[in-house]
Amino acid sequence: MDEGYGTWAARWRVPMGFALGVAYLIFSRPTFKLLASGGLLALAGVLLRALAAGYLAKNQSLTTSGPYAHTRNPLYLGSLLMGLGFALAGGSWALGAAFLVFFLAIYRPVMHREAAGLRRMFGEAYEQYAREVPLLVPRLRGARPGNEKFLWQRYRRNREYEAALGYLVALVFLALKAWLR
Repeated sequence: MDEGYGTWAARWRVPMGFALGVAYLIFSRPTFKLLASGGLLALAGVLLRALAAGYLAKNQSLTTSGPYAHTRNPLYLGSLLMGLGFALAGGSWALGAAFLVFFLAIYRPVMHREAAGLRRMFGEAYEQYAREVPLLVPRLRGARPGNEKFLWQRYRRNREYEAALGYLVALVFLALKAWLR
């Protein structure tokens, strides 16, 4: 993976995500049925992100417990589930396709860039972990987990409540948009 593109993707992922979000606000066509099913899928993503954030001690230790025993990137997997859920809730195949293209084009190189940084930081421990745990698509049977425990303090420090608040705001917006249709 080209390091320059990975750096560019890491820098622009949030602004581009906001631009996609604005398009979503304009072009989504939710119904209450779609909102219920998509909202549940997005909720699964929110919960996965919350669980992962409670285990993650960024740049302090290599996290291998909880969801990190199944996938090296549970936060991004949670974001993928949230995006797919909201694409379903928004009732637009075009928005869903745009989200998938965005996710693959931006987050794949970001995951590889972050893996390189973890490899430099944690050396052989990360190499062993990477051999046992897939990059994104989780294994049902996890690798041997580390000693980390879920801590609400980590959840708060990692500011994961912001994803939960964003989820709630998006649900309210979609419900209002469905009601006004």
